[in-house]
Amino acid sequence: MSAVLQAALPVFALILLGWLAGRRRLLGANAVDVLNLFVTQLALPALLFRATATITRADLANTGFLLAFTLPMLACCAASFLLDRQRGLAIAAIDALSAGYANTAYMGIPICLLLLGQGALLPAVLSSLLTVCALFALAIVLVELDEQETRSVTRALGRVALSLARNPLVAAPLLGGLYAATRLPVPAILLSLLTLLGNTASPVALVTIGLFLAEAAATPVRPATLAGLVGLKLLVQPALTAALAFGAFRMDPLWARSAVLLAAMPTGTGPFMLAKLYGRDAGLTSRTILVSTLLSVLTVSLTITLLGR
Repeated sequence: MSAVLQAALPVFALILLGWLAGRRRLLGANAVDVLNLFVTQLALPALLFRATATITRADLANTGFLLAFTLPMLACCAASFLLDRQRGLAIAAIDALSAGYANTAYMGIPICLLLLGQGALLPAVLSSLLTVCALFALAIVLVELDEQETRSVTRALGRVALSLARNPLVAAPLLGGLYAATRLPVPAILLSLLTLLGNTASPVALVTIGLFLAEAAATPVRPATLAGLVGLKLLVQPALTAALAFGAFRMDPLWARSAVLLAAMPTGTGPFMLAKLYGRDAGLTSRTILVSTLLSVLTVSLTITLLGR
């Protein structure tokens, strides 16, 4: 449990700092929107470009791991989406993201390195790519579809494609992937810049969540809906991943344990950033992140115990 606490406490601390700053109005009335724009327009695109620009074909050769981590993630998102579809396409997509978007980068990487050693770094990075690039991009597509008011399918798809091309969160990983295809190394100066900027994404997003939670007019959240999202994320996703990693696919034990441990991470900041970016209510997503992170101290500790056996 000490390893989990070491990774979880900074998350709580950053949310708490944001909450205190919000209560004291230290950062102004529009701090939530400004900081979220910084993350979604600068920091996260830098992180995504760096991640995809430096990936190699060998990194993508672990088919068993990719499937064992991705399929349960998509299954949890699909379950949430189908149950929440009546609330609208955009809201259902954001809630679905909350059910499957694991905090693989800010919590998953340090926990894996601490418990499984340096060999767990590559699966942790791959899981972050799958979560932040693939799953996030899918949610953006659904939200963009909901944003279009035209009844023409062709026109709607054209507008979606144009909006996606202008969205840094989609353009950055695509450009990074194209650069990786050239097999050219990223210049050291550019890599250093991308690293410095990208590393600010998670901590600034966590402070922003604290600021949002401090707002007086917080939207009420249905306990059943919150419990459903947290349950899918902390219980269903790691259980399905374990079934695939240790049963359906043959893979190195280190990679199998990494897949389960990463799937057990609480909800990351992605759903909150997406909700604020498109002007949707972020009350449910912010509380899902907070509650799942709090409960993950117990659920991740249990996962570690079971993996040890």
